[in-house]
Parts: sequence; structure tokens; C-alpha cells
Amino acid sequence: MKAAKSWVPERQDVIWIDCNPQKGQEMRDIHPFLVLSPRAFNERTSLVIGLPMTTAAYNADNPFAVFAGQATGRQAGKASYVLCHQPKSFDWRQRDAAPHPMKRIADGAFAEVLLVLNQIVRLA
Repeated sequence: MKAAKSWVPERQDVIWIDCNPQKGQEMRDIHPFLVLSPRAFNERTSLVIGLPMTTAAYNADNPFAVFAGQATGRQAGKASYVLCHQPKSFDWRQRDAAPHPMKRIADGAFAEVLLVLNQIVRLA
């Protein structure tokens, strides 16, 4: 799952990230992660800011989860959700982040994610 040496996550990319260690209700283990921060920030700081993704079916009723399309890989065919209520930052290099087969989230879903996140944190 290692990424190429020159690869840097870009805003709107879906990547694999190891969420361990975790506490309480935080996600754990390796999960898809939607990148919110721009490539220049990610490259310079080695951090990535974003939102975890899951295929847990109960998120269909979660007002803070945005449908992102159908999952690929071992979860193929399941609905994939972005969890807008769990923004996180990770050192993507130290956590061996890598591109996810989904590559990027669709523009419409990304716009919806930003709207839901803004309802929570009220940045704009």
C-alpha cells in the first residue's frame, strides 16, 4: 500500500490512512480518508487535514454523513460515506498514506461535504 515517492495527497483525493492509535468514538485502523487540505500544504507540512470515510450502513441515517458513492475493493458495492463530524489531521508520511482506488470524490459530493462541515464548524 506504499505510495510512490513523489506522490502527495491533493484536496478532494481519497487516500488510505492508518487512524491508530484512537480513543473513544474515533475511527481506528486503516480507512479511506477524504483530503480537504491543498497539495501545497500537505507537501510542506507532511500533514493532511480531512475526514474519515466508512461503509457502515447505519450512516445512511446520520445527518453528518455524506454519501460518496459505491465503495471499491473488499467493500465493493457498499455505500461509502464521508463522516463530516470527525475532521482530523494526520502526518500522512509517518502513517504511510497511499492513494485509494476511488481516487477522488465527485465534485457534487465534495461540495455537499463542505456544506455539512461548514454547518458544524461555521468557517464561512
